[in-house]
Amino acid sequence: MKSNQAGFKSIDEYIATFPDDIQMILQELRATIKAAAPKAKEKISYQMPAFAQEGNLVYFAAWKNHIGFYPGSGAVTDAFKDELSIYDSTKGSIHFPLDKPLPIPLITDIVAFRVAENLQKAAQKSRKRKQG
Repeated sequence: MKSNQAGFKSIDEYIATFPDDIQMILQELRATIKAAAPKAKEKISYQMPAFAQEGNLVYFAAWKNHIGFYPGSGAVTDAFKDELSIYDSTKGSIHFPLDKPLPIPLITDIVAFRVAENLQKAAQKSRKRKQG
C-alpha cells in the first residue's frame, strides 16, 4: 500500500498519502513512538518515517496488508522474541496486521529499548574519543 510518491519531506506528508483508516493507524504509531522517545527527532529516511536519537531508532511504513515497523537492531528481535512470536517478523522488521490493533505497550517497550541501546553506544563512543 506504500505510496509511489518520491521525495517525502515530512512524516505528515507521508501519512497524508494514505486512506483515512491507515492514516489513523500511522498517527497512533507515530504518537506512541513520540511518547516513548520524547527527545527523538522525526525525519524521512529511505522514504519512510523515521525517528532518530543518537542515531536512527525506528522506521515505519504502511503496506498493503500490514504496518512495517523497523527497529533497526537485531538485538530487538532477540530481546522481545516471545512477544514478537505472534507477528510475522525478520531480523530487521516486524509486521503488524492492519486488521488488528497496534500492540502499543510492545511498541513502547521496543522504542525505549532502542533509545537505551543508542545512548549506550553514544556513551561508549564518547569514552573512546576521550581516551584516544
